[in-house]
Amino acid sequence: MASTITTKDGNSIYYKDWGSGQPIVFSHGWPLSADAWEDQMVFLASRGYRCIAHDRRGHGRSSQPWNGNEMDTYADDLAALVTALDLKDAIHVGHSTGGGEVARYLGRHGTKRAAKAALIGAVPPLMLKTAANPGGLPLEVFDGIRAGVIADRSQFFKELTLPFYGYNRPGAKVSEGVRDSFWLQGMLGGFKGLIDCIKAFSETDFTEDLKKIDVPTLILHGDDDQIVPIADSALLSAKLVKNNKLVVIKAAPHGLCTTHKDQVNAELLSFIQGT
Repeated sequence: MASTITTKDGNSIYYKDWGSGQPIVFSHGWPLSADAWEDQMVFLASRGYRCIAHDRRGHGRSSQPWNGNEMDTYADDLAALVTALDLKDAIHVGHSTGGGEVARYLGRHGTKRAAKAALIGAVPPLMLKTAANPGGLPLEVFDGIRAGVIADRSQFFKELTLPFYGYNRPGAKVSEGVRDSFWLQGMLGGFKGLIDCIKAFSETDFTEDLKKIDVPTLILHGDDDQIVPIADSALLSAKLVKNNKLVVIKAAPHGLCTTHKDQVNAELLSFIQGT
């Protein structure tokens, strides 16, 4: 039987729950699902942790509602999962859009059930270029993503794997299997939810959420991230989160949890164990 919880607006959120011990809760990136975390979950669950990963609403095996595909509701869904499972001293790990979800969850719901957080290749503080955020990406970039998804999301997801995993770099060892997995996860998601999520990850300002985080936080990023460039994300977040450890993985792409999984796993374990 699939493990699900029901949100206050009646939607079903699918989750995996592996192992036992201190809980680690994983929030995935766009347009993926909990499956994106399998390398981290098997590694950490094998080392005495309870690893939980959900499919965000509109993604993977969760409900595909027309409404609620924005950060406040994503954060509320995460809070509903934490409450339903009665998790305490949880470590929240978010990649990309999931990093925004974690920041908004901690900013909106507080840290009473949280012990630590990790933001990996994460979108905060704000991806969009504005007067206050001159280093961000122009709206045209995100309009282009929207147009690509609407025109032919299947082809768009296939092509997105190249910059996502750094497979467009000279000498890159390309895994067609990883590309297929990304495509499959993306195609499982709901069309409307995935379109709406582009606005959520690009236009949400997480500055105040980051300032509210009062648990130790790992900020992990690849310096060759072509999707969420490090200068306007991790390097700025590190100035806003009070108690953080910034780790930059050289030459790592956005999809570093897969391409550099051994380094990511080692950094996560070290951070979780407090060494």
